[in-house]
Amino acid sequence: MASEPILAAFDVAVVQRAHSVGFKPLSDYWALTKPEINFLIAMATGAAFCLGCPKPLAHFPWVLLVHTLLGTVLVASGAGSLNQLIERQFDAQMRRTARRPIAAGRIQSIHALSFGALLSLARGVYLALAVRPAASLIAVLTILCYLFLYTPLKRRTPLCTLVGAFPGAMPVLIGYVAAAGDLSSKAWLLYAILFLWQFPHFMAIVWMHREDYARAGYAVLPQGEGKARLMGWQSVLPTLALVAVTVAPLVLRHTNSAVIVGTLLLSLSFLYFAARLALIRSNIAARRLLLVSVMYLPLAFVLQVLART
Repeated sequence: MASEPILAAFDVAVVQRAHSVGFKPLSDYWALTKPEINFLIAMATGAAFCLGCPKPLAHFPWVLLVHTLLGTVLVASGAGSLNQLIERQFDAQMRRTARRPIAAGRIQSIHALSFGALLSLARGVYLALAVRPAASLIAVLTILCYLFLYTPLKRRTPLCTLVGAFPGAMPVLIGYVAAAGDLSSKAWLLYAILFLWQFPHFMAIVWMHREDYARAGYAVLPQGEGKARLMGWQSVLPTLALVAVTVAPLVLRHTNSAVIVGTLLLSLSFLYFAARLALIRSNIAARRLLLVSVMYLPLAFVLQVLART
């Protein structure tokens, strides 16, 4: 469903949790769906649904929202499972991912394929029947781009991050079209926020685990001196653009000044930690940026929703 920037957010926490419960099959399949990551995806989808819903709170379509969230989480779970299947040999070479259920051999490839395919098929049918065919179509395009464009490009070119950011931002389009029936400028604004957010978020992860990625043959960063430069540019420039993307529409709509100031401070804080990573280039700076990025996304979407009310 989403690109590696989103799917990597809580990988270590998921794997360690599954490891701690004794490798029970049920917990391994649960870890395969990456529940912590699904939280971020569901949050973005729910915020987009709220912004796209034209009805007042008294007539808010709560049932449709639940269907949308469930269908989107099924998409993310299926995509995450199939991605781990495709990359199982490379995951086994990385410390960060070696204990994933498929890479560690606790789930057989054929079982993972059946599980991931079933979830992916279920999400397409579920979204089409319970939500809207348009939402199902976007979900299909998302998983195809993620698995067959972004995933193989990770071993070929650092441009994979750019390619992966396109399907990685699509959960907001699913949420918005589910509520509104079409995609307006507000939907593309949310898409831009999630699209840009992925770059500093993923750069923080990649920098902390750069040796791991290189050992497994992933080309997410170039070799030599260009490695630090690319990390710096991909951390700072998208975060700088986020300041304009999040604040300018609120100013133009004459939104409540408290929401504008809160959004500006939030985005400037994100930019500060991205700039620190670009300048210091340490694992500590990367870890702090990662933490800030995980907090930034839900807060940014909440502020966008508040601006609507």
